[in-house]
Amino acid sequence: MAQVLEFKLPDLGEGLTEAEIVRWLVNVGDVVAIDQPVVEVETAKAMVEVPCPYGGVVTARFGEEGTELPVGAPLLTVAVGASADGGTPAAPTPGAEPAPAGPSASSADAAVSSEYSGNVLVGYGTAGPAARRRRIRPQSPAVANPTPNATAGPAPTSTAPAMTAGTPAPVAAAPAPVAAAVAVAAPGGPLPVISPLVRKLARDRGLDLREVRGSGPEGLILRADVERALIARETPVPTAVAAPAGTAAPAVSAAPAGERIPLRGLRGAVADKLSRSRTEIPDATCWVDADATELMAARAAMNAAGGPKISLLALLARICAHALARFPELNSTVDTAAREIVRLPQVHLGFAAQTPRGLVVPVVRDAGTRTAESLTEEFARLTESARQGTLTPADLTGGTFTLNNYGVFGVDGSTPIVNHPEAAMLGVGRIIPKPWVHQGELAVRQVVQLSLTFDHRVCDGGTAGGFLRYVADCVEQPAVLLRTV
Repeated sequence: MAQVLEFKLPDLGEGLTEAEIVRWLVNVGDVVAIDQPVVEVETAKAMVEVPCPYGGVVTARFGEEGTELPVGAPLLTVAVGASADGGTPAAPTPGAEPAPAGPSASSADAAVSSEYSGNVLVGYGTAGPAARRRRIRPQSPAVANPTPNATAGPAPTSTAPAMTAGTPAPVAAAPAPVAAAVAVAAPGGPLPVISPLVRKLARDRGLDLREVRGSGPEGLILRADVERALIARETPVPTAVAAPAGTAAPAVSAAPAGERIPLRGLRGAVADKLSRSRTEIPDATCWVDADATELMAARAAMNAAGGPKISLLALLARICAHALARFPELNSTVDTAAREIVRLPQVHLGFAAQTPRGLVVPVVRDAGTRTAESLTEEFARLTESARQGTLTPADLTGGTFTLNNYGVFGVDGSTPIVNHPEAAMLGVGRIIPKPWVHQGELAVRQVVQLSLTFDHRVCDGGTAGGFLRYVADCVEQPAVLLRTV
């Protein structure tokens, strides 16, 4: 006997609370296998394919392409044990999870368990079914019955009856205006919010979450709800002023017109991270010009000797790794809760990469133990994945220091923003011919500007200056590295 199961958007990890549907990979009526990718979603970290842990026939899909869904919202329903040619049971009411009853319960459960893997993302699985998320039910009236998208059948034309408690709210429904927000939790009761980032955002801005209406399933408060509430609170409300007799009242100016671009997805994640860095990290920047003529000559000689080509970024990465071994203060992070500086044992080097989706920072693991050839290969792989939008969350997290080569944009210098929660970032400008005093004579040399932005909590200027000076010495005289090999 077929059993219809609902597959919800899983927890994608790394604190992600929502994802945008980019492309459906299956249609209603398709037969899917266990762990077959069914939808491609874009998160604040990367684009990933989400596999369905059930095997069976797709009976309904929820959400059109381009729709942003919160974690826990329904994605699709699958008839487990059904065949595509007439054996598919009728699609259930969205959100309902029929349970077997009577003597057949155990056999049905066994059938479901045999058709369920528990995997979450392609390449990331679990040994068994993941534990269900604790869902907080807001103390609010029943909401309207959700309907699947057009592929699951026509939408009803009449008003749907009220739902019983426990049925998820429609995922594609537009949120109510913030101005009409009402409290969703009684005083002293639980708040319908799961994400700690949402709680922190509201706490830092002095916003009472009980005054925010959530647009997620069962009234769950999302980050977008908090941001709308903050905008509504901070927007001044024009007050009417009585005009003198015989004069016309002044017209109230409307909101400025212009294109509005939502800060969500990758752009929203970048905005949040940069804002957090500026808010939490007392950063400072120092810079120095260096003669890179010898470094460029060394690279040319290495590539002329045969074998895999060595990139300039790989040589700079090796220089950074050696410099961090001498100045470990800059390969650290600050635990604000414990008021401790945590020095990290490995160098996981992030590098800034511009892509059609925006700026991303892939991470090269164990950069301190890699050769120039290995670094070149890994930089090329991650750069190509970034351009294709196929980086995984693991490729974008865990960095301990960032190398930012903004010289590719044709600029000489910058004051980088530290990639939170790291402690420092090295910026590299363009390498161009400039007049330079070399061995007591004026000459034309290949000059580059290096800038270091660092967290002043982890070290003082002497350490930061020593690090930057060592990097500049290695750029000017690559043979300096031979003393540390």
